[in-house]
Amino acid sequence: MSSSLIQLLVLAGIAVFLILRLRSVLGTREGFEKPPVTGPTSGRSARRPEFDVIEGGPDHDITDHVEDGSSSAKALAAMKMAEPGFTVGTFLEGSRAAYEMILMAFEAGDLSDVRNFLSDDVAESFQSVIDLRAEQGLTVEAHFVGVREITLKEAEFNRDTAEGEVTVKFVGELTSVVKNADGEVVEGDATEIKRQRDVWTFARKMGADNPNWQLVATGE
Repeated sequence: MSSSLIQLLVLAGIAVFLILRLRSVLGTREGFEKPPVTGPTSGRSARRPEFDVIEGGPDHDITDHVEDGSSSAKALAAMKMAEPGFTVGTFLEGSRAAYEMILMAFEAGDLSDVRNFLSDDVAESFQSVIDLRAEQGLTVEAHFVGVREITLKEAEFNRDTAEGEVTVKFVGELTSVVKNADGEVVEGDATEIKRQRDVWTFARKMGADNPNWQLVATGE
């Protein structure tokens, strides 16, 4: 084999290695991509760095949900300081799941699976309604369709106790019927989707080992 052929093979091997290395770092592009801007640029913009880093700017995890500088924004920021792993977005996703789970447990008349997520006052209030239905021989058959709207209404933080409270408005969609002891429908329509609006307040001691929030108040 001639020396020129050997050199060619070596160069080809190096080229293949560099291509694979770049793909592992940059990844591949798929789908639609915005075409590059080809218009003229001023000398000032040409010298500007590719990314502008603004330190001390707004925390969008907070300002996406409440007004910047509001008392709720300050409370959420204090919660993050007390518990660095806390994020508003993750909390709201968890509250969405909790809303469905607690609401369906209440409709089914069995709070055992969600009792740890309820304060004593809320659990007692829910159970009193469940007991009254049972005394009247009524049962509820409900199907949860989904959450149409979820809005963070207010947040508070007690620096002395490190307890945070977050109030959330839910607009849920579900079907439900109420049946009497004979199995006859006395209220509702199993084929009709209705909207239900609830305003729930969740509380938790920030930084505690227990990650669960409790439902401490309900309203409309």
